[in-house]
Amino acid sequence: MPAGELVSCRLPTAWGDFELHGLIDATTGHEHAALSMGPIADGAPVLTRVHSECLTGDTLFSLKCDCGPQLQGGLRAIATEGRGVLLYLRQEGRGIGLVNKIRAYALQQAGADTVEANRLLGLPDDARDYAMAATLLGKLGVQRVKLLTNNPAKVEALQALGIEVSERVPLRTPANRHNQAYLKTKTDRMGHWRPDADTPAAGAADEQHER
Repeated sequence: MPAGELVSCRLPTAWGDFELHGLIDATTGHEHAALSMGPIADGAPVLTRVHSECLTGDTLFSLKCDCGPQLQGGLRAIATEGRGVLLYLRQEGRGIGLVNKIRAYALQQAGADTVEANRLLGLPDDARDYAMAATLLGKLGVQRVKLLTNNPAKVEALQALGIEVSERVPLRTPANRHNQAYLKTKTDRMGHWRPDADTPAAGAADEQHER
């Protein structure tokens, strides 16, 4: 498949039928994906989740982060609305890669928080790049988004890339004893908005069954 060519197929999931799209980044060779549902190229704001790959949380069901529940919550929210898109960007560990992420986890195990661990390794707090998010949205015909996120930097990044963020939609997921400190660090040191703990979590229902 040539780089830059969008390929698509139908993908049935636990939350309904989506269209799965794939795209190769011509610069890096990384393969990125998107899941869409309903008419998204009509010019109206589209409920959108920009999700960065997290092998440990998305696939291995780690309780150290909130990535798995955020992924499930995003798909559930789109299915509930009947229209939306979830972008799955291949930038593991906030862009530092899987092996460095494991190194950072070992430092966290010794007492560092997620920001301190990256800095001890000489790595940025967050190395993600959202250019491919803008590229994917453009190829899907999405011009305006209702962004499903708790991260203000994500809103700013998309706006800087020419994507109109018409609304920021909170993504509420349940905390657990393993990720409470991590979530607090994201709020206190990385400026993330704190999810409303009094509101039912988007990814909580049927979590045990799905896992």
